Amino acid sequence: MTEAATTPDEAPAEAEAAPAMQGVRVIEAALATLPLSPGVYRMLDGKGDALYVGKARALKKRVVAYTQVARLPERLRRMVHETRSLEVITTASEAEALLLEANLIKKLRPRYNIVLRDDKSYPWLVLTEDHPYPQITKHRGERRKGASYWGPFASAWAVNQTLTALQRVFLLRSCRDTVFDSRDRPCLLFQIRRCSAPCVDRISKEDYAELVRDAKQFLSGETPSIQKTLAREMEEAAERLEFERAAAIRDRIRGLTHVQGRDRINMEGIGDADVVALHQLAGQTCVQVFFFRGGRNNGNRPYFLSKGEQGPEEVIGAFLGQLYDDLPPPPLVLLSHEPAERALIAEALSIKAGRKVELHRPQRGDKRAAVEHAETNAREALERRMAEGTAQQTLLQGVAQLFDLPAMPERIEVYDNSHIQGAHAYGVMIAAGPSGFLKQAYRKFAIRGPVKPGDDFGMMREVFERRFGRALKEDPERESGTWPDLVLIDGGLGQLSAAREIMAELGAHDIPLVAVAKGPDRDAGREWFHRTGHDPFQLPPRDPVLYYLQRLRDEAHRFAITTHRAGRSKALTTSELDEIPGVGSALKRKLLNHFGSARGVRNAALEDLENAPGIGPTVARKIHGHFHPAGG
Repeated sequence: MTEAATTPDEAPAEAEAAPAMQGVRVIEAALATLPLSPGVYRMLDGKGDALYVGKARALKKRVVAYTQVARLPERLRRMVHETRSLEVITTASEAEALLLEANLIKKLRPRYNIVLRDDKSYPWLVLTEDHPYPQITKHRGERRKGASYWGPFASAWAVNQTLTALQRVFLLRSCRDTVFDSRDRPCLLFQIRRCSAPCVDRISKEDYAELVRDAKQFLSGETPSIQKTLAREMEEAAERLEFERAAAIRDRIRGLTHVQGRDRINMEGIGDADVVALHQLAGQTCVQVFFFRGGRNNGNRPYFLSKGEQGPEEVIGAFLGQLYDDLPPPPLVLLSHEPAERALIAEALSIKAGRKVELHRPQRGDKRAAVEHAETNAREALERRMAEGTAQQTLLQGVAQLFDLPAMPERIEVYDNSHIQGAHAYGVMIAAGPSGFLKQAYRKFAIRGPVKPGDDFGMMREVFERRFGRALKEDPERESGTWPDLVLIDGGLGQLSAAREIMAELGAHDIPLVAVAKGPDRDAGREWFHRTGHDPFQLPPRDPVLYYLQRLRDEAHRFAITTHRAGRSKALTTSELDEIPGVGSALKRKLLNHFGSARGVRNAALEDLENAPGIGPTVARKIHGHFHPAGG
């Protein structure tokens, strides 16, 4: 794979030249050096930002089409108008180019592509296998060795439902290894029959291993065989008059039946598959994806795509490439529409998966029913979003009128902070706009400078300097859409004056600032609003705009509190052992289990460290030397 950048020689400026002709000249100049091999091309604007990313079987033949501006749709005409340079990456095949195209679109988010705007990771179930008694728990992020993974699940709710089912039916532990190692009696989960308590030897290693095997069968879709086995075991226990054991097995069978009864769509015999259905309305698109693994419904997730004039066939093709950019494709993908270049997409996904991936648009039967169900969900989700968007726009127009803004705000930022007597101090920023809360734009600021109790002004200064100082450096022309149209801060006239002074020093004095002060006795609905050059005022208690502003403030407060708690918890779980090079979490756990505390490790003699289980002479000398650098 090779990459090249092509930019035309500087031509004499012509004031009357049409912008479209400048873009065409850029593309024509690049054609001279473009190869006929497969690859990906990127159209860039004058700042070097990606306008459009495309793939081609033959780069030169594909890119030349952009010089025929009259034949392009309006969206691509505008793209050519703004193009000032072109970059290409050659690949070994068109399928490889399609995978790279999807990767770059998700990474660069070009304005003129169909972009899947979804920053949330997918939750998985993980079964640890590097412990005598494996743990079942949920997981996000990178996979690690020594564990088996099942998923993806559409949401935390979906994975929690399956985790609860596994606890009820297979009694697997969900506690961390540190908790497991420190217990001397069963926990509450054992009492409510959701764990077999291997931590205190209430089950043998062999019997626990059998539960693990059953859980793996369940997650692989072999539920009927598990039910038959459990039914046989229950009857045998009853015949031996082991009624307590029979009752426990009966509860497991009921739990299994309950799980099966929750599946709304019958997908027996289908194994692993995704159902992808699309609905378009008024220039907007929603795609619903249902994840089935082992024939079980792992939940669904809606995706709302950027506006465009493309038809469903083109949209669903572009969506599939981006969906499976960071997600392993299943063997079967059921679709509501036949994608453009179906064979090429199937080939690319097969390369990514390392096995055959089939794209299928079913016409009848259970598979067609599953697709129709997903289509209904896509339509309803899009209708809800459009209705909510209309209501949201009405509220934002009310905000603009209330605070004399020149137009409806596209981005409102709200700032808050949290600390305890100056300790574990954090400032936070949340953002909201026409589509609701912009959670991918939320920011946390761990306060670096010393904070005195009650010094909210000092915290505000640091947060604003970091937030807007960076914005002024990275986007001084304010073209990225990440500058706020309105800033709300928690406080009264003093906070407003301080914020105004800080913003003036930073050169961002033109951003509207409003301070929201809590009413008497901190009553919601009696807030005072402070603006520079205006008298403080209150809104009527039932005013919809007041409710909206309260939601913004409460969300900022919630985010500040959870951020502070997370930082405080992290600080409580760290110790001076973390500062010793080469001492990881496993070794730290052994030291704490043996010596009881970090202080006990620090005060231990070299001989005691050498005799500690799993430490050894070399590591013991390193630990002792860290705490006694002079050999004392």
